[in-house]
Amino acid sequence: MTASEIRQAFLDFFISKGHVIVPSAPIVIKNDPTLMFTNAGMNQFKSIFLGEEAPKYSRVADTQRCLRVSGKHNDLEEVGIDTYHHTMFEMLGNWSFGDPARPAGGYFKKEAIAWSWELLTEVYKIDKDRLYVTVFGGDDKEGLPKDTEAFDLWKQYVAEDHILFGNKKDNFWEMGETGPCGPCSEIHYDNREQAERVKVKGESLVNADDPQVIEIWNNVFMQFNRLKDGSLQPLPAKHVDTGMGFERLVRVLQGKTSNYDTDVFQPQIQFIAEKSGKPYKSEAKPGEEGWNDAVAMRVLADHARAISFCIADGQLPSNNKAGYVIRRILRRAVRYSYQYLGFKEPFLNQLVPLLAEQFKGVFDELYKQKGFVQKVVFEEEVSFLRTLGNGIARFDLYVRAIKTFNKPDVISETEIGPFRTEIPGHFAFELSDTYGFPIDLTELMAREIGWTVNLKDYENALAQQKNRSRAATSIDTGDWVVLRDDDAVEFTGYDETESIAHIVKYRKVKAKGKEQYQIVLDKTPFYAESGGQVGDVGELVFPDGEVIEVTDTKKENGLIVHFVDKLPETTDDALTAIVNPTIRTNTENNHSATHLVHAALKQVLGAHVNQKGSLVNAEYLRFDFSHFAKLTDEELAEIEAIVNEKVRENIPLKEERMVAYQEAISGGVTALFGEKYGEYVRVITFDDEFSKELCGGTHVKATGQIGFFKIIAESAVAAGVRRIEAITGIGAETYVSAQSKLVQQLRELLKNPKDISKSVESLLEENNRLKKEIERSILEKSSGLKNELAQKADSINGINFIAQKVQLPNADAIKNLAYQLKDIVDNLFLVLAADIDGKPSLTVMIAENLVKEKNLNAGNIVRELAKEIKGGGGGQPFFATAGGSDLSGLDKVLEKAKDFIS
Repeated sequence: MTASEIRQAFLDFFISKGHVIVPSAPIVIKNDPTLMFTNAGMNQFKSIFLGEEAPKYSRVADTQRCLRVSGKHNDLEEVGIDTYHHTMFEMLGNWSFGDPARPAGGYFKKEAIAWSWELLTEVYKIDKDRLYVTVFGGDDKEGLPKDTEAFDLWKQYVAEDHILFGNKKDNFWEMGETGPCGPCSEIHYDNREQAERVKVKGESLVNADDPQVIEIWNNVFMQFNRLKDGSLQPLPAKHVDTGMGFERLVRVLQGKTSNYDTDVFQPQIQFIAEKSGKPYKSEAKPGEEGWNDAVAMRVLADHARAISFCIADGQLPSNNKAGYVIRRILRRAVRYSYQYLGFKEPFLNQLVPLLAEQFKGVFDELYKQKGFVQKVVFEEEVSFLRTLGNGIARFDLYVRAIKTFNKPDVISETEIGPFRTEIPGHFAFELSDTYGFPIDLTELMAREIGWTVNLKDYENALAQQKNRSRAATSIDTGDWVVLRDDDAVEFTGYDETESIAHIVKYRKVKAKGKEQYQIVLDKTPFYAESGGQVGDVGELVFPDGEVIEVTDTKKENGLIVHFVDKLPETTDDALTAIVNPTIRTNTENNHSATHLVHAALKQVLGAHVNQKGSLVNAEYLRFDFSHFAKLTDEELAEIEAIVNEKVRENIPLKEERMVAYQEAISGGVTALFGEKYGEYVRVITFDDEFSKELCGGTHVKATGQIGFFKIIAESAVAAGVRRIEAITGIGAETYVSAQSKLVQQLRELLKNPKDISKSVESLLEENNRLKKEIERSILEKSSGLKNELAQKADSINGINFIAQKVQLPNADAIKNLAYQLKDIVDNLFLVLAADIDGKPSLTVMIAENLVKEKNLNAGNIVRELAKEIKGGGGGQPFFATAGGSDLSGLDKVLEKAKDFIS
């Protein structure tokens, strides 16, 4: 069976068992502070497991794209080294959502176990004797008994010597430090040759990291919620959550010993091999010829998938949070391709079209955006290859400095030591932290010259940075205190800004030393931050007159969470939740304007434009979109004109709240990549022929409310992504008024000319003319100085030494003088000191032959001299400059300069 046939057989099997097939959620998670990425198939159903959302169906199945590169589940460093770990992988899953109101709808252990065995052995025809199952063996500390129920169910299908009891680590599945969890039953496959299986029993290798005895499926029996204090709280209903690693299953069914040898990865790997001119040696072992090349090819084939799908789901590489993780994966791939496969030019991006074709019809998000994704990857590669070059140059300079004792400031005599064959940990960390240079590449380059890296000091520096980062971002979240068993939270904010409500639950949160509370209401008009629109602020008013300010509103899984600085005196009374109407109105103006901007951009620039992010608050709007060129002034003016035309038309809002997703898409509605849409969606329309989008935010009743729209900035965000910033309503009016006032002030300064533009142009021309005259005067002065200083040169040890104060107005003039002297004075060692606008300045120029013959270095010398003026500087071996803060030290500099050649 091909990989596609294997995937389809899984889905077809569970359709036959009454399951509804649901689409994969985006790989990048929003509205869940505990996770950055979807790391398991169950993530999108977390709120159902917690009882915070009612399931639409009691049985579902899917194939979910997952990423495991951070947090508890982190497989990054194994990827490429072994045969079965991946960053991005597909998780085939089937779920049963227990529902006390409909007990007949779901299922639990009996059916999950029976169906997993049926699928594996009767549909996929896997040899039963090669399968082992594990069940939870209990945990005395947790007070959890053995899962004898699962054991007895498995006995109907599997010999007892193929059923193993596992410990809590292996057979009690937890999503993270807190959240849904429960005992699980894994299914393992023994892929060894028959002779090996006879020699060593398979049961001894289960969960022992043997690359040929691997877990392929995990049936999790979700029945607990792990609280912050570590205790287990029974869930409102029991659920089944299963996950089967698609890549591992394909490997088993295609009779391979490595996931990378299947048709999931081979098209990419063979493409890489062809382009690199190196064969892919799948069976190579560590230390053997071809091992490093094979690892690199596996890394590229794997990482390209993770990077491509994350970008397609809306997460661009960046320097923080999820974006940093993507950048880190990308740079790991580039480093391997650069280091082992010889790709000195961008190559990783060429895998994007192959992947897009492979996943067409499965995950169409990538196919629809393949050009955009490839461009982003290409630009990231260009940037990092430049970084690699800079890092290598920095490394070489550092080594050369140690070898010659012309050491940089960061190295002291003690650190150099007697043997000088170790790269200090702090420097390796600087390369990694400042230049993005991987530590293993630093190690490789050190080995090539017979040196080592002080890894202990490097790890210490890394740990200190992590501790600083953790302390800066740590959030201590308490468990929920439940006041009412009310699963449904009603959002009323589309129709009103005031609602009578009760507190359902609350919890305490500490972040950056500040204590806050989070409150969930049974009914709320407060819009929770989502889709780029910020959360509402306002007040909770209680019957006794107490008023508590709501400082923010966010969404967590299916909950609307209100942030407050204190709890009310009593939490039982009804309250009035009141949204700040002015801030809400201004925010709505900006949000509706983003819809108009999106449509206008498509009209002016083309259908390729897609939203890549937005921020909508009461002050302004920010709209990021896919486009590969800077917008011209004419394009911006046209976009602005179109939006304002639609504002003047006062188009009424057409809002449809319960539209079937497929019906909406078929009707031409714009959907955003990276968003998770349910079966039913909300459609926002401003003119059926202009703007129709899926959106959950709040909007104006008619476009006339926006008042006026004004673009204030256009810029680049990332490769292939541009940003427009704009204002509306009162903000736009205030901005235009301020600009008008500024123009009037200019008129007055220019004596009220008829044509202000021509007047400014004349002023600039006159300024340029005067500048040139000044420059000519300075050049004449420096030419005169040149001859005067040349005559003052002292001959010391075959060196023509000049150390003088000069009166020149800027650094360029001094540099020009130094180069003129170099042209007419042989064997020159020149030090010039100057007072430039009250700040001391130093310039050192050394003839190239002296740099080589006398081992002189202008950069090191100027740094030493700069200590006298309380400053610093640097440059090249033949020319360097420095600045400082102490003018009184200039005379000492000139005295000290001679020491370097005496």
